[in-house]
Amino acid sequence: MRKITAGLFIALDGVVQDPQDWHFPYYNEEMGTAVDGQLGAADTLLLGRVTYDSFAGAWPERERAGGPDSFFARKLGDARKIVVSRQDLTFTWRNSEVLQGDLVEAVTALKAEPGGDIGISGSVSVVRQLLAAGLLDELHLLVHPIAVRTGQRLFEEAESTLPLTLVRSATLETGVVHLVYGPGRQLAGGYEQAARHLPEDAQD
Repeated sequence: MRKITAGLFIALDGVVQDPQDWHFPYYNEEMGTAVDGQLGAADTLLLGRVTYDSFAGAWPERERAGGPDSFFARKLGDARKIVVSRQDLTFTWRNSEVLQGDLVEAVTALKAEPGGDIGISGSVSVVRQLLAAGLLDELHLLVHPIAVRTGQRLFEEAESTLPLTLVRSATLETGVVHLVYGPGRQLAGGYEQAARHLPEDAQD
């Protein structure tokens, strides 16, 4: 079974919109290694339409330019890219195709195919749907020490909670915290249980 991982740049207040406006000052070699470990390790990319358009508008040119980011750009270009969209699209970036059919059904089938990891970058609506369906194996959050205070947040309001399990964490030199979550289970308990763990007055 293939593993699906998603990576997002996220502010301290949960904002994930337009990270290009606030996250570049924090991007260093450590973060590059974290991104490559999640996205660069995948041989298939699953992207929402907006994220795909952003990538397709930048990475092919960066590959042709041959700059310091051309190696990563070539890795993205060589990967199979599946775009979640209800529209018929015309692609100019190689190895690109539209996801066919229902998202959950198609991704379930994709996980069962032979191959390496399936990576997601950004694509918030896709991440939300796969989390809700229990299809996301790892959620990589690069939490930046900044409150953007406006814009779309990762988690929408909902009537049910979404428990996750912290798989690992690391603090980068810039103060960014790399958190990796996997599926979790809902814990039971209330205040009476918590009260047993409150500190007691040790004085006579």
